Amino acid sequence: MSAARTADILTYVALIALGVFFAVPFAWLISLALRTPAEVYLGAARFIPSEPTLANFATILSDPAFLIYLWNGLKLSAAGGGLAVALAIPAAYACSRIDFRGRGAVMVSLLAVQMISPLVILVPLYRWMNALDLLNRDISVIAIYGALGMPLAVWLLKVAFDAIPRELEEAAEIDGASRVDILMRITLPLARPGIASAFILAMVMNWSQFLIPFVLLERDADWPISVAIFNFAGSVSASTTQLLAAACLVAVLPAVTIFVLLQRMIVSALIAGAVKG
Repeated sequence: MSAARTADILTYVALIALGVFFAVPFAWLISLALRTPAEVYLGAARFIPSEPTLANFATILSDPAFLIYLWNGLKLSAAGGGLAVALAIPAAYACSRIDFRGRGAVMVSLLAVQMISPLVILVPLYRWMNALDLLNRDISVIAIYGALGMPLAVWLLKVAFDAIPRELEEAAEIDGASRVDILMRITLPLARPGIASAFILAMVMNWSQFLIPFVLLERDADWPISVAIFNFAGSVSASTTQLLAAACLVAVLPAVTIFVLLQRMIVSALIAGAVKG
């Protein structure tokens, strides 16, 4: 067997092991969500429920407060993703089309910023928002979501813009179109898959955010689903474990669904610049 073949087999084995590592807790969560309260006490003694039920999901989805939490999470995530894309478009276009000194350093700096955990800036961020009287306001969370998602969006959109032939823009410029007209009428329509991918990824990242809304939003009615589940988990008992598991599954379902349905579009947008020409 060749070395390349052996390397491929080892790679697939490692990926399968990694998939199993993450799939087992998810499968256990599904098992808990399908149990009756009596079967919860069996713990690991029975992985597959003898009488699986969807009553836990019905209980969760019939709770008006839970639906409000879902709406809050969707609202904040979508608005933050839209802001991230709006901020990233001019920056990505400049890095793609304008040859300026330090362009590579700018891109690397954006990537470095993306690697900073929100936990690092949490205390000064809280004090700053408090000074601006923006605590307990959706706009504060949306602004932070937009700032955190912008670096990744810039990288994704730059790839999308790089894949668009410059000749199209040059032809429009010869016809007298301004840089803004070229961007709005030619570049952005052609880069729609990349823009959609950047928005989706930013939105999914925002959906999983916990620290930012947990610190900036104190009112129960303003919490997104991630914060609401955390607070519910703090008061959960053995008799309500199955409800917590059902709530967690419902919370992760939007992100999983988006990736499953739109994975081809996201991957195509990510590799568009690499296969240009």
